[in-house]
Amino acid sequence: MRTPKLVVIGLALAGLAGLAGCGTAVAAQNDPAWVEPVAATSSAAPRPSVSHPSHPAKAPSASPSAEPDAADVPASSKPKPTQKTQHHGGPANSLMKTGRSGVALTFDDGPDPVQTPKMLDLLKRMHVKATFCLVGQNVAAHPDLVRRIAAEGHTLCNHTWRHSLTLGRQSPSVIRADLQRTNDAIRAAVPGAEIRYMRAPGGNFTPTFVAAADDLGMTSIYWQVDPRDWEHPSGESGAAHEAKVIRSVKQHVSKGAIVLSHDYGQPGTISAYETLIPWLKQRYTLIALP
Repeated sequence: MRTPKLVVIGLALAGLAGLAGCGTAVAAQNDPAWVEPVAATSSAAPRPSVSHPSHPAKAPSASPSAEPDAADVPASSKPKPTQKTQHHGGPANSLMKTGRSGVALTFDDGPDPVQTPKMLDLLKRMHVKATFCLVGQNVAAHPDLVRRIAAEGHTLCNHTWRHSLTLGRQSPSVIRADLQRTNDAIRAAVPGAEIRYMRAPGGNFTPTFVAAADDLGMTSIYWQVDPRDWEHPSGESGAAHEAKVIRSVKQHVSKGAIVLSHDYGQPGTISAYETLIPWLKQRYTLIALP
């Protein structure tokens, strides 16, 4: 995979800044790891030393009317469910949509001892279930928060041990060991926890990465909506940042969307979702990935 100069700069800066966000795929469409979307057949605690690139491109999004509800398709013309054909299409054929009409909110990089409890409080108050993509080092540091996430009915997702942006380029054995170590940490906090999903840091999926996750029983999830809540341009006020996140989600969300955001180090995201969740609930069913 070619690495743009911006990513190299971003890696160096992020090593100093700590976790900032992971909502991008460094892979471009002409990179070997990228698989073109297939046309649908029917309609403060210790921080891990990880780095994040700048985000060169947003994930593809669809208009709200692009995909009809299954109920709107005559039974005689409905194809048999083929999730990998209809809803995969992210880098290395990772999952971009939920495969149903419900919208899935996903929160990355935690648990964060300050922000994750606030996000959980908000979700509980709004009666919403979500998916938390957990970094292994943070899991080991805050197992109590992982227990709370699971106890409150949210879905658990493996986000690798230390959020390495280049893990997908390692050997299968290295990738598998990293994912297994993260799963082990999650299950040390929540014995018997079901971990059905994996998200590559930065969206940097490769076929080898996806295969390793599949071997461990995990579906690789990308996203359809990325409000870039990790991005804080110089001079941007908190109110402007919050408005940007709200505007982006409203503009790009549609039925079946997977929405990427962060609970780690992003207080503005929690403020934005105070507004977004009621708006979303009026239009969509919000679900945790099953």
